[in-house]
Amino acid sequence: MLKGPGALARFFLYIMKVFFVFFDKGGGIKVNPILTQIKFLLFHKVFMWTLLIVNILGTIYGYYWYRFQLEITDPLFLIFVPDSPTASLFFSIALFGWLIGKNFKLIEALALITLVKYGLWAVVMNIWTDFVAGPIGFVGWMLVVSHFSMAIQALLYIPKYKFRWIHLLIAAIWTLHNDVIDYVFGQMPIYSRLSEYTQSIGYFTFWLSIACILIAINVIKLSPIEQTK
Repeated sequence: MLKGPGALARFFLYIMKVFFVFFDKGGGIKVNPILTQIKFLLFHKVFMWTLLIVNILGTIYGYYWYRFQLEITDPLFLIFVPDSPTASLFFSIALFGWLIGKNFKLIEALALITLVKYGLWAVVMNIWTDFVAGPIGFVGWMLVVSHFSMAIQALLYIPKYKFRWIHLLIAAIWTLHNDVIDYVFGQMPIYSRLSEYTQSIGYFTFWLSIACILIAINVIKLSPIEQTK
């Protein structure tokens, strides 16, 4: 049984590892030929450019979706309110960097942690809303699918990340600081039908942040540079 955010992080990384390799009868590692083709597609520049366009459009829509909350937000907190579109913005910048042969390492760390975090967070919030307050409708399920896709794409591109410990530290501080802004200063995304569960949501969000930071830690630990030390 999985216990704690550390186990959750290791589980995600295990799934990603199995996604591309398997063990033969002799114990050696072989690449799954079918999934190799999927990997080829993921890293093909045409596909990546298409994915970049999709993420840019999703980011624009995300900021538009937050427009009403942004209108009533103190300017001091504006940068911290639109969580999901900012996460997809980070990933868009990282993706653009890979396409031009560069690694924006701090952006990569921010993209991995926040995209997985807010992708899964929105999935849980919308399903929770459907469970306790009734049907969330087409838009709600569209948000579930799109946000789950956000989290998945961040994990699928793990081989591209080149961030190091300092970038991870900054990204972790940003992520946890954002939790403080959301749940201490009351700037969390508005889910009016879940307002009575704010404390529970804040607690869940904190540990989700920790799990996503642990995923990023394991990405560094499993990187070729770190393993050759």
